Amino acid sequence: MSIQSFGYRDNVFCCNRTPLTDLAEKVGTPCYVYSGDAIVDNYRAYSRTLENLDHEIHYSVKANSTLGVLSLLTREGAGFDVVSGGELFRVISSGGDPKKVVFSGVGKTPSEIEYALKCGVKMFNCESEPEAHALALTAQKLNKRPDIGFRVNPDINAETHPYIATGMHEHKFGIPIREAEQIYKRFASNDHLNLVGVSCHIGSQIFDSGPFLETLDTITTLVERLKKIDIPISCLDLGGGLAVAYRDSETTPSIEKFLGQLTEKLRGENLHLILEPGRSIVGPAGVLLTRVLYRKRSDAKEFIIVDAAMNDLIRPSLYDSYHEIVPLIRSGRPKIIADIVGPICETGDFLARRREIEDSKPGEVLAVCTAGAYGFALASNYNARPRPPEVLVQNSNFKIIRERESYADLIRGESL
Repeated sequence: MSIQSFGYRDNVFCCNRTPLTDLAEKVGTPCYVYSGDAIVDNYRAYSRTLENLDHEIHYSVKANSTLGVLSLLTREGAGFDVVSGGELFRVISSGGDPKKVVFSGVGKTPSEIEYALKCGVKMFNCESEPEAHALALTAQKLNKRPDIGFRVNPDINAETHPYIATGMHEHKFGIPIREAEQIYKRFASNDHLNLVGVSCHIGSQIFDSGPFLETLDTITTLVERLKKIDIPISCLDLGGGLAVAYRDSETTPSIEKFLGQLTEKLRGENLHLILEPGRSIVGPAGVLLTRVLYRKRSDAKEFIIVDAAMNDLIRPSLYDSYHEIVPLIRSGRPKIIADIVGPICETGDFLARRREIEDSKPGEVLAVCTAGAYGFALASNYNARPRPPEVLVQNSNFKIIRERESYADLIRGESL
């Protein structure tokens, strides 16, 4: 939960001093609410700390790709990291400059590669030799010579959830570190690719800076070896992955401390640094509002049935993730132990299980905290449920940046 933007004022939960009770009544539930001020503050923490280093910050679009969020970051001067043609289209639609886009991802299709080349993206991070060959063929056809780097898998354990760890040899991402030098040699003289970078990303939701620093040592050692064989690498893309605190018992790593450690290690390396933060910028800046529909007791077990479901926020079901859940109005009632569940016809449809929470009654609204990243981005229409609206709050004003879907939206594009 972002301490800059979300908290209680006179027992009413607010975003930027805006009571979320008022917003819930005007917009309805479920809905996502983002603090524009928190997003900007988190982005500026990166840019401010790195101002004396040759760098670019490329926001990881997959964390939250809503146009209103992207346009906010565009105005701050952010670049973007995309992993699909659709994400690139979203960046351009939000006013973003394709020349400030890095195209990553392990399975770029031929049409996506062609689209990105025509748009003129800054750089491609290639994840295999066959992908680099495919990129070279399309670049030759279009008479282009894009900048590229290879994503190197350093075989370093980031000690995070196995679904979001990406830096070990058994993962699908990147080229093995032990083969990297030979692969770079094979592409160094390619007439249709300009080999300028090395990229890596070891995973997400990482609290300990140790794996990052170990990765940096491994990659800079590779860069030095490549320079000795006349492959002049000038760009180092270290990805993202800095954690955010989802529980009161967790402490969000300091962006400033983490970047200070990186800066010390990179001093004198003469490399252009690219970072790709996502969750750490938007995660704490969002909540999901949901209204209590019913209370149910089954033997000794309590259920709080709400109008948000796993199709709106799948992280608890998919990753067994914890999100703090608080009432919009603190009533002072005793706390109970309950499962907080949605309307989807799946036992796996829950927002929390065996959660201690203030006793909540039908009609009251709860806030599911730290939901700004991988919340709406992973939402679906499962059980033919329209996806919720998204609202951006800045200062004391709010704006709906995505309308609630209608039933008609559910069948758009279909035919009998």
